[in-house]
Amino acid sequence: MLWKPPTAWFSVNAFFVPDGDGRRLRNWYVNFEHPTRRTEAGFDTLDLTRWEWKVEDEYAVEAACGEVLAMLAELSGVFAQAQRWSSWRWEPAWPTSCLPHGATAAERVAPEGG
Repeated sequence: MLWKPPTAWFSVNAFFVPDGDGRRLRNWYVNFEHPTRRTEAGFDTLDLTRWEWKVEDEYAVEAACGEVLAMLAELSGVFAQAQRWSSWRWEPAWPTSCLPHGATAAERVAPEGG
């Protein structure tokens, strides 16, 4: 399960393992990244967990770290919904997403340095 508010500088993943007839939360994973941007080919973001950050990114990541730690301490946001998320299931009838047919190969690759 991935939780990513569009303007947040992070995303939260929940990983589950089978448990009897259901599943249980195994662990959380927090990834620090640029806010999501809509593009003609879909959605775009940039992972910030690399060895070099620009100065403005450092401040945004520090603020995002504080936001995530506060959510964990308060069991708020996505962390308050762990039991609810553990029962979520993909609906097999949902259509599979795909990129627009006009997207070129250059539009489908990661930007240089990303």
